[in-house]
Amino acid sequence: MSHAAGPSVVVLGGTGALGGAVRSAFEAVGARVLVVSRHEPEPGETVSWAGLDLTRASSGQLAAVLAGAAPDTVVNAAGLTRGGTGEELAEANAGLVRTLVEAAAALPYRPRLVQLGSVHEYGPVCRGVGITEDLPPAPVSAYGRAKLLGAQTLLRATRAGAVDGTVLRIAQVFGPGAPRADLLGTVARHLATHRPGPLRLEPLAGRWDFVDVRDAAAAALAAATAPRASGQVVNIGCGQALSVRRLVERMIVLSGLGVPLVEEPGAGGHAAGPAWQRVDISRARLLLGWRPRFGTVRSLRDQLAEAGAPDRAAVARS
Repeated sequence: MSHAAGPSVVVLGGTGALGGAVRSAFEAVGARVLVVSRHEPEPGETVSWAGLDLTRASSGQLAAVLAGAAPDTVVNAAGLTRGGTGEELAEANAGLVRTLVEAAAALPYRPRLVQLGSVHEYGPVCRGVGITEDLPPAPVSAYGRAKLLGAQTLLRATRAGAVDGTVLRIAQVFGPGAPRADLLGTVARHLATHRPGPLRLEPLAGRWDFVDVRDAAAAALAAATAPRASGQVVNIGCGQALSVRRLVERMIVLSGLGVPLVEEPGAGGHAAGPAWQRVDISRARLLLGWRPRFGTVRSLRDQLAEAGAPDRAAVARS
């Protein structure tokens, strides 16, 4: 559908970390955005919101919300990343996509469905391997398996002509507004408290692909209208395997606090991650015209600022 006043967009899970960034990206280009989530927006936010528990909602309930909004695009940024049982993860991730597909198929037209997937759908790879979209997925975590099932549901329905969908498999996200419970979110929160004690974390031996949350949102924006993205899986990352330890150390340096870093088994602070992870982003450039724009230092600095950690220059002047 087309709208003279700008496109209509529904963001499922638009009050979450990534969903909020997606909402902002669409609003910045003049889209009319409806957020659908269980949680209300933060006080003071001017957001069009529909309250719906997406994990428990029926396809009929979701279809009614979509019909009222008449969206050109539906971005699924909802789901459960941790803290649940395998069954809960499956229902919140794969089950929700089934509901979305059924709801969208009942509409009299086909909005573009953009599924925000995860690099964890691929599973572990050997060091040095660049993960392409053609790599057969072999997830080992309950979260990765649930996200993969959701992606497969959307892709099958798109191939069958029932819906028009695209799957973005997103690397680890960082930057302002990134999940507070993730590794770098944990580090930022620790530094924001100005604690004099050491920062204790599980061993940081991995090398992971990261992407700024704002770049991930820009990819969703591009996928909404990219004609060749329909029915495709597209990797979204920086295309590099970044040392997790160096990122944490850089964040400490940027804070100017000189907090000692202690790595020890059992320390907690973050979930276990892969030894190696680097996604090939050639398809994103080709199909979406997308590339990451935020550099690592900018992302880390902005994440620190959002968490309330001190600015190094300000600390030096004090």
